[in-house]
Amino acid sequence: MITGEIRSQVDKVWEAFWTGGISNPLTVIEQFTYLIFIRRLDERQQLEEKKAAMIGKPSGKTFFTEKQKPLRWHMFKNEDPEVMFELFTKPLVDGLSVFDHMKQVVRLPEFLRST
Repeated sequence: MITGEIRSQVDKVWEAFWTGGISNPLTVIEQFTYLIFIRRLDERQQLEEKKAAMIGKPSGKTFFTEKQKPLRWHMFKNEDPEVMFELFTKPLVDGLSVFDHMKQVVRLPEFLRST
């Protein structure tokens, strides 16, 4: 059982989902999973970009193109909820939303093996 500050943070998140109209716990867990996945993709690409910059060669592993930069976690994590909602639900970049982009990542097995 979790207590203290972590418990308080979890309660705030659940309350935010509940007041936003999402009361099914499975839906909340699904949304968390998507967010964790897209964050991890971005972290992985940032690592590859740093490696490439250090050795002076282009990165071989990319999950986002330059044009898809607005779909990256570090680009939208501090946006207003309305902006984030648009990114996740409406095709904005290359005809893709954040969720659409996640579905098209074909290197997922490689990504999971490399962690």
